[in-house]
Amino acid sequence: MEIEKAIVQSKFRSPIEKAVVNVIYTSNWINSQEASSLKQFGVTIQQFNILRILRGQHPNPATITLLTERMLDKMSNASRLVDKLQAKGLVDRKTCPSDRRQANVLINDMGLAKLREMDAVMKSVDESLGNLTDDELEMLSNLLDKLRG
Repeated sequence: MEIEKAIVQSKFRSPIEKAVVNVIYTSNWINSQEASSLKQFGVTIQQFNILRILRGQHPNPATITLLTERMLDKMSNASRLVDKLQAKGLVDRKTCPSDRRQANVLINDMGLAKLREMDAVMKSVDESLGNLTDDELEMLSNLLDKLRG
């Protein structure tokens, strides 16, 4: 659907404004699709992001600092997210032996299993969003990289 129809706005001040509105609208639309799919697991998009980072680090632990640096949503509180994931039994958090001010966070077996379940659901979300060809998706990624340039 064209952005003009989606937000019921026929004119934009400039192509830049239209593009920015379209990127924001599309980002929110994708987030809504993902959040809806993750709801059945009792996990937020931000928690899912932390679990994926931890899986990428596995079997090595990650610090809260590393998680914060790698998170997609820079406004989220990584420490609070880890606390919630720990309460759900999906991660383990231990004091770093070399620096007691730091915490080492590690995804556990239950977290890895839950993440595999989520991956299957998220794959179907990806497929439902897949009305672009691989070449178009590559072009879109390149354009977004260029935009952040």
